[in-house]
Amino acid sequence: MSPRAAWRLESLGFQEVYDYEAGKSDWLAAGLPSEGAMARLPRAGDVARKDVPTCSLEDRLGDVREHAKKDGWEVCVVVNEERIVLGLMRAKELASDPNQTAEQAMRPGPSTFRPHVPIEEMAAFMVEHDLPSSPVTTSEGRLVGVLLREDAEREAHRLHEAMHAHHAEDERGG
Repeated sequence: MSPRAAWRLESLGFQEVYDYEAGKSDWLAAGLPSEGAMARLPRAGDVARKDVPTCSLEDRLGDVREHAKKDGWEVCVVVNEERIVLGLMRAKELASDPNQTAEQAMRPGPSTFRPHVPIEEMAAFMVEHDLPSSPVTTSEGRLVGVLLREDAEREAHRLHEAMHAHHAEDERGG
C-alpha cells in the first residue's frame, strides 16, 4: 500500500498498518495474493510445478540424473540452501559425465520468470523461444517451481476457450 494509504488507515484507528515499500509489482512477483478481475486469470506461478527436482552445486550428476528420471523429469534446478536458483540442467546437461558435479554441468544463471506473468504470455514466449521449461522465481530468485511448456500451452488454450465461450454467451444474451 502507498504511504498515503497507510497514514489514512492510521488516522481511522488501525494500529497495525504496514507500508509495503517494494510496491505492487514486487508483491505480485513474489506470488502473493491479489484481487480484482485479473487475479482470477491463471499465471505462471499458478501453473508451475512445485515438485521439480532440485540439487545443490556439489551434488554428483549421476545421482541427480537418477533422481530426476525416477520422478519422470528431464530437468533439475540447482539451488542453494535458501532455494535461490543458481543454475538449470535440462536433458542435455543431465546426460553429461555422471562424475561431474551439478556446478560443472549446469547452465549458470538461467532466465527465470515471475509468478505473476500471465499464462498466455508465458505460453507464447516459450513457443517462440523453443523453451521446454522455465524456472519461476520470486524477485529474490527463490524457486517457486518450473513451468513446462506443455502445461502453459494447455492452460492458455483452456483460458482462450473459456473466454471465447463466455463471449459467445454474452452475444446470445445469456
